[in-house]
Amino acid sequence: MRKSGRFIWQSVICLGFLSGIWSAIGFSPQSILIGVIAGSADSLLHDPWIRFFFILLPGILLVLSLYLAYKGGKVTGIVSVLVAYIAGLSLLEYPVISILLLAIAVLLGILATSKWRPG
Repeated sequence: MRKSGRFIWQSVICLGFLSGIWSAIGFSPQSILIGVIAGSADSLLHDPWIRFFFILLPGILLVLSLYLAYKGGKVTGIVSVLVAYIAGLSLLEYPVISILLLAIAVLLGILATSKWRPG
């Protein structure tokens, strides 16, 4: 259950659901934080490679997050993160459906990290 709890908290809730909420309201804490750090690094170093790195960093973080979600739960884990993202996106418009989708995502996350996997 420990692996399931960690996967659900890190991947399903944080990566999926919260990312969906941030997308729904049009706010990205990751982009703001990266922008602040990139501005500070650029003012100190003035290196075009540093700017290039910070341009690529959001994509790198997304790929790394999806890889870790896949590593933790395989295809079912990725599906649970996607369902949680959709739940976060729909929270403002359809809160009941959103909570239902989040519950489905959590159940898929538990199934993804259990020893029994279909197929």
